[in-house]
Amino acid sequence: MWEPYKKGFKAYLQLERSLAENSVEAYLADLDKLTAYLAVQGQAKSPDAVVLEDLQVFVRWVAELGMTQSSQARIISGIRTFYRYCQLEEITNNDPTLLLEAPKLQRKLPDVLSFAEIEAIMDQIDRSTPEGERNRAILEVLYGCGLRVSELVELKLSHLHLDVGFIRVIGKGNKERLVPIGDSAIKHLDIYCNSIRRMVPIQKGEEDLVFLNRRGKRLTRVMIFLILKDLVAKAGINKNISPHTFRHSFATHLVEGGADLRAVQMMLGHESITTTEIYTHLDREFLRSTLQAFHPGYGK
Repeated sequence: MWEPYKKGFKAYLQLERSLAENSVEAYLADLDKLTAYLAVQGQAKSPDAVVLEDLQVFVRWVAELGMTQSSQARIISGIRTFYRYCQLEEITNNDPTLLLEAPKLQRKLPDVLSFAEIEAIMDQIDRSTPEGERNRAILEVLYGCGLRVSELVELKLSHLHLDVGFIRVIGKGNKERLVPIGDSAIKHLDIYCNSIRRMVPIQKGEEDLVFLNRRGKRLTRVMIFLILKDLVAKAGINKNISPHTFRHSFATHLVEGGADLRAVQMMLGHESITTTEIYTHLDREFLRSTLQAFHPGYGK
């Protein structure tokens, strides 16, 4: 009964929302959970027959399965997106998710690296090897531009405007933004692109990608994670570090330095300012720890 609606929803997510394939699959998985629940309950309801009470019982059912609050919230978000699609296509007249409550999530502050820790990680790179020069350029761009790892692996040569100090980034939802790039990142990108990359036997279809492996193929997100994990271990840093940590550190250091939150939002490519506001909380923690460490009267 639901298969035609799922196919239409998938097309909507791919074509109108321009979502990545893994995001599309996540939304469809959320919808599958709802239809699986209805099947278990023996309720052969079409989307327009589902009411708020059905969804409330569904949410309780999901919670009883032992899913975390973040997973529950993710599923509810997927169901809401499906019903927005249904209204756009006039499949339903009413949206049963309007009054559906999601679990209240406490926003977790991400781990952040200090500038000294970032330098310590970069110092572990063996720049005498081609891969080392490439990896230095990768970390410089991650930290210097605050890119998502998916944006980094898709970065194109034709999007580098180093002569004017900007790069063009294709972010979530296929949205473009211009991000300034600093002198250090420009220097190491120049070294990599002009001395290392041109020696790689580039595979067909990968000609415009900036970062390649030794066989001339694009790097994956997992490869970036493994490169960073090895360097962090060598630097002796005991934090939960991923490529995204460099993005968090980029934003946090800007806010700590007094950067305008709207400017940080634009550079990160956040659709909502509320997403960027997490860095004001990080900034408050930084200020509190600084006061605690250096003010003789704090806590007395």
